[in-house]
Amino acid sequence: MQEEKTTPEATHAFPVTVTLKAVAERVGLTPGTVSGVLNNSPKCRSVPQSTKERIYAAVREMNYHPNYVARALRVKRTYMIGVIAAEVGYTYGPTLISGIEVYLRERGFLHLTVAHRRDSSLLEAYSRLLLQHGVEGFLTVDTSVTHSLLLPTVAIGSHDAVEGVTRVVLDQRKAARLAVQHLRDLGHRDIAFMKGPAVSSDAMDRWESIQAACEELGIAIQPELTLELEGDAGCAPENCHTFVRELLGRGRKFTALFAYNDNSAIGAMRILRDAGLRIPEDVSLVGFDDIQAASFTKPALTTIRQPLREMAQIAAKALVDRIEARAEFVPEICVEPTLVVRGSTAAVAA
Repeated sequence: MQEEKTTPEATHAFPVTVTLKAVAERVGLTPGTVSGVLNNSPKCRSVPQSTKERIYAAVREMNYHPNYVARALRVKRTYMIGVIAAEVGYTYGPTLISGIEVYLRERGFLHLTVAHRRDSSLLEAYSRLLLQHGVEGFLTVDTSVTHSLLLPTVAIGSHDAVEGVTRVVLDQRKAARLAVQHLRDLGHRDIAFMKGPAVSSDAMDRWESIQAACEELGIAIQPELTLELEGDAGCAPENCHTFVRELLGRGRKFTALFAYNDNSAIGAMRILRDAGLRIPEDVSLVGFDDIQAASFTKPALTTIRQPLREMAQIAAKALVDRIEARAEFVPEICVEPTLVVRGSTAAVAA
C-alpha cells in the first residue's frame, strides 16, 4: 500500500491557536502582565494606558481568543454581559451593539444579545433568561427601563430615573435647539414636525425638547403641521410614508420638515419628491442621528449627529467599571450632540 503523503496545505487545514505567551512575546511583556490587563486585574491598574492599548492591538492583530471557560472556573466569574435591545434590524441598534461589542471584546468580556421587539412580557422573560446564564450586568439599548434588573445596569436612551441604573443619554434640549435655530436662521417659520412613536424611549423627551426650543426661539408649533409616527414607523424609511402623505393631504404649506430621525427623514424625502416638491428649494429637511446613509442621500441630509459609537463605549465602560468596583455609581451621563449641515437645507426662497 502506497503511503499517503501529507501536503503542505493539509498541515494547515486548521487555524493555529494563538497562545497568551505568543501575545506576550509580541508586545515584549510577561504573560502575567498581559493576562492581568485582559482580565482587568487590580494588580495591573497601574499599567500605562499606552501599554494596554498595545496589548489590545496585538490581541486584535493576532486574533487571540482567551479561554473563557477556564478563566471563569478559576476566578468564579463569567465575564458575560447581557445586552437587551428593542430591535437589531435597523441602523440605530446595530451601531450601538457594534460599539459595545468592540469595547467588551478588547477587555475580555463576552455579550449575549436579545431583542424584545418592544414586547414587555418578552423583555421580562429575556431578563430572567440572561440572569440564568450568569451575566454580570446589563446594557440596554432604546429600552425604557422602569425598574431594577437586579444587576448593575447601564441604559442607553432610557429617560426614566431608576435606582441603581445609569442612563447614557443625548442632550436632547441642545439637539432640538440646534436644529430649530438652524431652520429659523434660514428664514423658516412654517415648519412641520414629526413626533416619534410612543414606543420609542426617546420620543417624549425629544418632543418636549422641540417644544421648549420653539418657545425660546419664537417658532409657533402649528397642530396641522405636526404628525406623530405610530408603532415602529420610525425604524425603517418605508414605514413613515403613510404619515408624510397624511401631512401633505392636509393642504397646509410648509417650508421645512424636522423629522424624528434619519430613517424617517429619508422616507419623507421620497414622498416629498413624488409630490413634486424639491429638496431643499421647496422644503428643507432635517434628520436626527447622522446614520451612515445620511451622507449618501441626494441631496445629503442635514441632521443632528448623535455619537452612537461613543455612547456605546461610554456605556460599556461605565458598566464594566461598576462591575469591577472601579467607579462610583452615577445616575446619568449626558452626551453632546452636533449639527451636521449638508445639502437638504437652504434659505427660504424669496
